[in-house]
Formats: sequence, structure tokens, C-alpha cells
Amino acid sequence: MLVLKMMNLTKIILFTLLFGFLTSCASYKPLVDTAGRSGTFDEDKAKEISNDLQHCKQMAKENTSITSNISFWLMSPTAQTQYEDIYRKCMINRGHSVLN
Repeated sequence: MLVLKMMNLTKIILFTLLFGFLTSCASYKPLVDTAGRSGTFDEDKAKEISNDLQHCKQMAKENTSITSNISFWLMSPTAQTQYEDIYRKCMINRGHSVLN
């Protein structure tokens, strides 16, 4: 009886973790300082922000999976998913100052 309860508890915990990973990928939105510059470019890149957000989001979606996000999260010192990492790096490399 105790073993059955432990198995049910384990299933609930695993389901909750999986649900958390799935929703964290869909909810990440980089916080971009549109007035500042990254230091790489001489001019402000805020005029291209809408296009860059769409491109980086699509690129991050296409290059991640649930398993890659979980394994990346387990190894990440900042506890971020691979989706967040790709999204953030893409925005920074396009010249935006990402704060989160």
C-alpha cells in the first residue's frame, strides 16, 4: 500500500516538473533595454526589435526539444532552458541589450 502511494506521488512530481518545463519555454520573453546599446554597435538597434524578437523566438523553437531543454537545465549553472539561452544569445548577437 505504501509503495503504491509512493509511485503515485512520484508520477505527480514528474508530471508537475514536465508541465513546468513545457510552460517555461512558452512563457520566456526577453527584457530588452531599447534605449541602451550593447556596446557592439555604434547605433541604436531598437527599430528592428519586433523583427528580431520574431526571428529569435522561431530560431529557439526550431532548435530545441523537451529533452534538450531538460538536460540543458540540469547542467546550467543559472537554471535556464536551452530555449531561453538560444533566444537570449540571438537577441544579444543582433545588437540588443537583454537584461534577463
